Amino acid sequence: MAKGNYVQGNDNAYLGQMKTFKLNIGGYSAVLGVTPAQITAQGADTDYLEYTLKGLGSVQNAAQQWTAWKDLMRGGGTPPAAGAPVAATLPTSVPIVAPGIETRFRALVKLIKANANYNVSIGEALGIEGAQHTAPDFALLQPQITVNLNGNRVETNWDFSGYAAYLDMCEIQVDHNDGKGYGLLAFDTTPGYTDTTPLPAVAAKWTYRAIYRVGDAQVGLWSNPASLTVQA
Repeated sequence: MAKGNYVQGNDNAYLGQMKTFKLNIGGYSAVLGVTPAQITAQGADTDYLEYTLKGLGSVQNAAQQWTAWKDLMRGGGTPPAAGAPVAATLPTSVPIVAPGIETRFRALVKLIKANANYNVSIGEALGIEGAQHTAPDFALLQPQITVNLNGNRVETNWDFSGYAAYLDMCEIQVDHNDGKGYGLLAFDTTPGYTDTTPLPAVAAKWTYRAIYRVGDAQVGLWSNPASLTVQA
């Protein structure tokens, strides 16, 4: 049974993972050969990540309040009892660290997992074991695809639906509304693909669809089509 990525994608979940590691690594440092300097560095990364996320949350909350206040001032209405928003309150600062917190964390975890004394139980205690994934029913897999215009290029957005360990790529086809029907756009191994076809001089609807692939074979179902109107 394959395992998923052990690093949490959600920022707050990742912070929780970093804090779990920080809290528990001391008890395993000797057996895993983790140095005091490495523990201190990971702890500093955790503290600064927490500071950054708290600051971001405070600023985002203030931005929402100021946006609502701006709309009220421009369009009219009844002001809230609290009156105008106040400035965002930032958390108490902590020593700054170099960029690349996740990169350093992955490097440290790689060293730990390479240690002969490492086992799954330790990894679970440290929060660095990925969740078990059950193999999907290939016949029922269906990508979800969306498209948007970015400048003069169309971006196609897709992912592996949590089954990257079992799939090789996504086949993306496009109908450029030129009378040729669907044609191959790309065999994409990294979620998200940009269609660099020049936009037409006259407005036209472009339609995209996708299907997963394992090796040389398509698996599952075609996605629902995703369309947008484009023009140079």
